[in-house]
Amino acid sequence: METQQRSERRKNRKKSRRRKILLILLVIFILIAGYVFYEYWDGKRQAEKVGAQDNELNQEYMESFEGVEEAEGITNVLLLGADSDEYGNPRTDTIMMAQYDVDREKVKLISFMRDSYVEIPGMGFNKLNASFARGGPELVRQAISHNFGMDAQYYAIVDFEGFTRIVDTISPGGVEIDVEKRMQYTDKKAGLNIDLEPGQQKLDGEQLLHYVRFRSDNENDFGRVRRQQKVLSVLKDEAMSFTGIMNLPRAVGTLEPFVNTNMKTKKILSLAYEFITNKPGEIETFRIPADGMYSDVRYSHAGIVLELDFEANRQALQEFLNE
Repeated sequence: METQQRSERRKNRKKSRRRKILLILLVIFILIAGYVFYEYWDGKRQAEKVGAQDNELNQEYMESFEGVEEAEGITNVLLLGADSDEYGNPRTDTIMMAQYDVDREKVKLISFMRDSYVEIPGMGFNKLNASFARGGPELVRQAISHNFGMDAQYYAIVDFEGFTRIVDTISPGGVEIDVEKRMQYTDKKAGLNIDLEPGQQKLDGEQLLHYVRFRSDNENDFGRVRRQQKVLSVLKDEAMSFTGIMNLPRAVGTLEPFVNTNMKTKKILSLAYEFITNKPGEIETFRIPADGMYSDVRYSHAGIVLELDFEANRQALQEFLNE
């Protein structure tokens, strides 16, 4: 009888310990969820005080975008860096496709040069960035799919203000960058004043934006694309650091008012969680056109363009994606 009572007491103590452990885990979960929720909404609330999105245009882009269903375990996102010209017309000078393969834990980034001379559905041949001015992200998606055989389910358009704010939120102390040369350029009409010294240094959001926008050298747009890819790789590492992970919910909330995307917040946070848990390696980068697969040509209706060897570029792109 006494042995049975001792056995019962041990069982009760074990049950009590399990309940305490479960309770502690539940409290931790609630605290984490509360932190994520607060940081996300507070970041969004602060950003909305100065955010100036064109909601009508955003809605038009979302309703017209007809991205394809992503393959199992693969997410393709069309990334566009955009602003407006002096007349308020939308334009883009950054066109990228980001691919995340969760099964292979790979992140790939393909930059499409804006002056690539491609066939745009319904427009004929023109510079790739003309597709955005005419038909927004949907026509850019169609042009890339038609010419290079790569498609996307999602798109994200980030303006300059959004870029600076996401950098300052993820890395409040600045981002470590090796500025490879003296960079000076002023455009009063565009409100641009680039002035960076060479060398290893920490750049805040505005300075980093100047770094990726600079193209007043012999490399021109090719240098800008190279720097854009370099900066995105560095930002990925910053986001995966302890400070970056702690700031990630606020960063998502901060960026939201400055981004036009058809990706739901739940999907964004889900991808962020997969990034944190899977910790993919370095971002692999590629550029269209690839080296030696284009020539400079002038057309009366388009100006100086990059005329591509389409077969060679398509093959090189597929080889890169299959690596």
